[in-house]
Amino acid sequence: MNEAEGSEAAPVKNSTKVERTSERELVVTRIVNGPARIVFQAWATPELFKRWWVPKSSGMSLLSCEMDVRTEGKYRLEFGHPSSERTMAFFGRYLEVIPPTRIVWTNEEGDDDGAVTTVTFEEKDGQTLLVLRDLYPSKAALDEAIASGSTSGFVEQFEQLDDLLLALDTGV
Repeated sequence: MNEAEGSEAAPVKNSTKVERTSERELVVTRIVNGPARIVFQAWATPELFKRWWVPKSSGMSLLSCEMDVRTEGKYRLEFGHPSSERTMAFFGRYLEVIPPTRIVWTNEEGDDDGAVTTVTFEEKDGQTLLVLRDLYPSKAALDEAIASGSTSGFVEQFEQLDDLLLALDTGV
């Protein structure tokens, strides 16, 4: 007997494209399985954001998540890792929030001007084209981010986002 008989089809896994488009910009593109308003909520609601943002393989946990997702609002994310007693904080402010199509925020935790991140949500046939753009203040800043590995988690993060959207759709 074929083991696949009688089982439900697995959800389609979408691919994530991570591309350096200029000396200062990194662009991440993915189609996610959900309408733009729900995908936007996953980015703008702390309880949902905490369920997918940290790549599980990193071993890190999101200890606190404060997000006031509105234009001129602020955010602060605090991460921990079992190998360190120190926590890491990431924070900034929202420059532009247009539900459910766009969020723009600063990344202010570094000594220099941090990157500005823009994420857009474009719905097509019940799915959402998600485009994240990180614009760094200089070529050196983007080079350093890539070398440090801080840009390497997008594929896993967006897979986790798809998993969350599936769970929300099925009521899990």
